[in-house]
Amino acid sequence: MSAIETPSARDPWLVADVGGTNARFGLVTRPGGRPERVVVVRGGEYDGLADAVHDYLRLHAGGVRPGAACLAIAGPVHGDRYRLTNTDWAGTGAGLGIPYVELLNDFEALALSLPRLAGEQDLASLGGPAPAPGMVKAVLGPGTGLGVAALVPARGGWVPVPGEGGHVSAPVVTDLEIEVIRALRADGMAFVDAEHLLSGPGLARLRHGLALVEGVAAAPLPAAEIVARVDDSLCSRTVSVFCGLLGSFAANVALTLGAHGGVYLGGGIVPRIVRRIRDSDFRRRFEANLVPSGYLSGIATTAIVAEQPALTGAAAWLGQRHADRTPLPPPARSGEAASPRPRSIAP
Repeated sequence: MSAIETPSARDPWLVADVGGTNARFGLVTRPGGRPERVVVVRGGEYDGLADAVHDYLRLHAGGVRPGAACLAIAGPVHGDRYRLTNTDWAGTGAGLGIPYVELLNDFEALALSLPRLAGEQDLASLGGPAPAPGMVKAVLGPGTGLGVAALVPARGGWVPVPGEGGHVSAPVVTDLEIEVIRALRADGMAFVDAEHLLSGPGLARLRHGLALVEGVAAAPLPAAEIVARVDDSLCSRTVSVFCGLLGSFAANVALTLGAHGGVYLGGGIVPRIVRRIRDSDFRRRFEANLVPSGYLSGIATTAIVAEQPALTGAAAWLGQRHADRTPLPPPARSGEAASPRPRSIAP
């Protein structure tokens, strides 16, 4: 099997970040290039991923046929098979009609982007010292769901490690947070995990829980309106509690992974509220665990504010496969296990 071909305007690479709400597509037309012709579409307008890919290529990419693709999926990826956690999209890369398709978890791709992000246009400090070079990095982020991944140093590069850390228990600490959990359970939620509170739907659920605790009537609002209504006291308190929970969750991730290379926050919500996170209890809660003393105060917390960073990570993955001249395995046929692939990427 031949190695992946060099991208060009005629034979580009397709990169995608497929979330529970939106799907983002772009093309890479030269080695080391950033994604171009980036378009965001609403997933609910399509019956499946293949329909969205074909529509993007037809309407926004001049009908080109990519030579290779890397798609970051918001859900579990098993070889050539994917399933989105918060929608009913599922299938295989082979169904896209592209010669070579690589599938990554979306936060695996976001982790891969970290070595390629720099400057205020890409990153915003949320407290702590500069990230330690050459050490484990963690990335997490609330969006339609709550993603978590790590980037681990390896000989000559980095290895991304995806997971489902968003489904650990909710990181409640304060009496108010405990009361919110009790109220939500009494309202019909048998179990409340971290994603149930730290996500777009989680913001709405958190506001509902606060309203139950405070005994006030509150018509449902989507996450975007909760964040935007800075003069609404219930919405403002919701964002404040959200930031505190996010700090405790980020600390748990940092401790679990030993993330001395920094904890990076991405997803769809964080870039909209960077200043409010800085002004909140986020960093204090991040450092609040005293065992071992001072461990967390030495770890940087940083917001990812770059445009479409998961596309950058997907492009980096294909770029490394091209640089290695690694022969890509053929897509697995239905019922077959996919061939193993190398998982490291150069600095």
